[in-house]
Amino acid sequence: MRATLMYGAGDVRVETVPTPTIRQPTDAIVRITAGCICGSDLWPYASKPENSEGSRMGHEFVGIVTELGPEVTGLGIGDFVIAPFVASCGTCDFCLEGLQTSCRHGAHWGGPDDGGQGEFARVPQASGTLVKVAGGFDESLLPSLLSLSDVMSTGYHAATKARIKPGQSVTVIGDGAVGLCAVISAKLMGAGRIILMGRHEVRTNLGREFGATDVVAERGAEGIAKVRELTNGDGTHVVLEAVGLKPALEMAIGVIRDGGTISRVGAPQFPEVPLGFGDFMRNITLTGGVAPARSYIEELLPLVLDGTINPGKVFDRTVTLDEVPAGYRAMADRQALKVLVRP
Repeated sequence: MRATLMYGAGDVRVETVPTPTIRQPTDAIVRITAGCICGSDLWPYASKPENSEGSRMGHEFVGIVTELGPEVTGLGIGDFVIAPFVASCGTCDFCLEGLQTSCRHGAHWGGPDDGGQGEFARVPQASGTLVKVAGGFDESLLPSLLSLSDVMSTGYHAATKARIKPGQSVTVIGDGAVGLCAVISAKLMGAGRIILMGRHEVRTNLGREFGATDVVAERGAEGIAKVRELTNGDGTHVVLEAVGLKPALEMAIGVIRDGGTISRVGAPQFPEVPLGFGDFMRNITLTGGVAPARSYIEELLPLVLDGTINPGKVFDRTVTLDEVPAGYRAMADRQALKVLVRP
């Protein structure tokens, strides 16, 4: 089969690799009908050391079940399924608590194993990992269904961890796919005001469509001052940080209201948290983390199917599998927000 491998920074290739087979009785094989390139894939694309073996890429996909191990339950051949970006057993204590990213028997896509940017994938712990979409659905919903595997669930995780209450003010930092999905999530939870901090007009226009009431293009001290101006000097009750860089967290600290909550879901690219004694005195809550997407998919799925939310609009470019290297370049050059891959 054909699959995407990364051999180093900027070196993405689509090559022929062995087609996956059932290895464990809890495995399933899925024919991928749609995958995508994630913003987090751009970090290794910019900095990955050269490797002669290459790493399989992609951790978001949907598709059709083609094979099942003898111990897989709840799934059948031909089922359309959504694969969250971490595999999980569904039965350990962490899974039962809704924290599938800490599953005691979990697994990750990519690296030496199958990734989501290919034709097929072996899914470990298939019963606990895959979410079946029952019945038929309109083909136009495919991008939104795919978004549940990561970005929509991650944006929702940010809002959930922040415990947004109806009427509260929210700042979303980052106009990437996760930030835009965080806007959707804040609106779902009844936020009264949603300030989107981003400077790419096409993206912030989509943010307004999703529910942002204000857009702040300024960054750093200027951005903090603008948000403070919009909120009578107080800042917002909640900040959802969807970037992962230190300046973004510094802005989050600058625009949060005393007693407020900062929820971080941007993959951190720095080790230290800049919270000194002065911010300590403000009683700020810092939360967030990697999203247990499997915990949210079944909650969000009906909202996609009935048209309440349409997070699939974050995909603004579609490529074939052989065009994936060009898709990486487009995202890295900010010519595309999020690229959908159709094998």
